[in-house]
Amino acid sequence: MDLSRLGEYRGIIVGMSNFKVLNEMYQAMLDALGPSHWWPGDTPFEIAIGAILTQNTNWKNVEKAIANLKDADCLNAEAMYALSPKELAELIRPAGYYNIKAKRIKNFLEFLRVEADFDLSNLKAQVLDELRPKILSVNGIGPETADAILLYALDFPTFVVDAYTHRMMGRHNLIWEEIDYHDLQTLFMDAMPEDVALYNEYHALIVRVGKDWCKKKAGLCETCPLKSFLDN
Repeated sequence: MDLSRLGEYRGIIVGMSNFKVLNEMYQAMLDALGPSHWWPGDTPFEIAIGAILTQNTNWKNVEKAIANLKDADCLNAEAMYALSPKELAELIRPAGYYNIKAKRIKNFLEFLRVEADFDLSNLKAQVLDELRPKILSVNGIGPETADAILLYALDFPTFVVDAYTHRMMGRHNLIWEEIDYHDLQTLFMDAMPEDVALYNEYHALIVRVGKDWCKKKAGLCETCPLKSFLDN
């Protein structure tokens, strides 16, 4: 993102002064809520599958699907790959859109077979700038899911952007309305040091504040940890 041109977008100035605000917002959320210990999952592979399952649903539904996979003793790449699409879809039914998600998981498993011999950790030998486009080429995996896998399952320094991020930053007038995923991601990554733990915690805090305060229809601003930033 060309920072010299940011002021041209819809009259919203997003520049170095707002980098300071982004870091202060992080500290305010952390002070108010404490560490998030995110993303939930017993293994990197479980986290990666959870990132696909959580598309268009809530985490409680994902947990039910994950529990089904564990009960069936197939929450590992090779065992899941051996399932038929119908069998996999039935196991992940609680996550919703189960036929679509079964196809997406199958596509990801095929990618793991080819790129990593079913061992997710083998992907860590690759560099981020080469691996990210490969994951994005998997049918059904978009930027948010890809970055969640890269950050939370593989410990690569890439910031995850979601609907909560866009809504929260928009309400605080830190972005222009039509900003795309990669420009919003770059805004955060330019504002902070390259740090996996920091990116992990910041995104988790945004999700927590988004769910409990910065709601879609109306924000609960009076009690929000970011109330003091409303004039920024």
